[in-house]
Amino acid sequence: MNRKMKLLALGIIVLIALLGFETYTLQIGADHSQTSPIRVACLGDSLTCGTAYPVDLWLMLGSNYVVGNFGINGATVFLKSDNPYMTTPAYHVAKRFNPQIVIIMLGTNDANPALNESNAVFISDYVQLVSAFQGLSSKPKVWIAEPPPIFNNTAGLSGQYFVQNIIPDIAQVANETGASLIDVYNPMLSHSAYFPDGVHPDSDGSLAVARVIYDALILKTAPTAAP
Repeated sequence: MNRKMKLLALGIIVLIALLGFETYTLQIGADHSQTSPIRVACLGDSLTCGTAYPVDLWLMLGSNYVVGNFGINGATVFLKSDNPYMTTPAYHVAKRFNPQIVIIMLGTNDANPALNESNAVFISDYVQLVSAFQGLSSKPKVWIAEPPPIFNNTAGLSGQYFVQNIIPDIAQVANETGASLIDVYNPMLSHSAYFPDGVHPDSDGSLAVARVIYDALILKTAPTAAP
């Protein structure tokens, strides 16, 4: 096992022992010789929990950071769906993590016309989620990511509804809450090959998503093309 893998394993063991987190929420990497690593919470749906983007992001950020993956398959912003993010255990564990940086990438599953979700409700529910983290004692910097495009898929998700409603609504949430906005959508538009099922990124896509988010967090840039 190389040094990074040892540090990864150590991070998981230490945090589970000290904080009692569920193992499914964690993809941790930190050099615990650092007394106060910066805690980064990645919130989202299967584009977060089911991909390597949080690990790729940690590898880019380095050993002064500890990254928690708090994604939940099928999660929505919409509180009246079958799986709203704010009713999941991951939501509560993420708050207990007391993050200093929060990255939220939700909205893909809200692009299901069958939910009958209005723009106003989506915005209101998302503002509630963002505000819950802004109110933590750790006073985290909250970043909202516009998710990658929805290409042809069999999941019942509408790419047209997504771009016409969800994407502008996310920008509105950032405006109302003062959260910073990360545009993952446009850099991925010309890279449908990264999304074999039309929704979820493969390993190359996960790395590209992580790079866009890293650039926004650390380099404070707004890339126009996927790395």
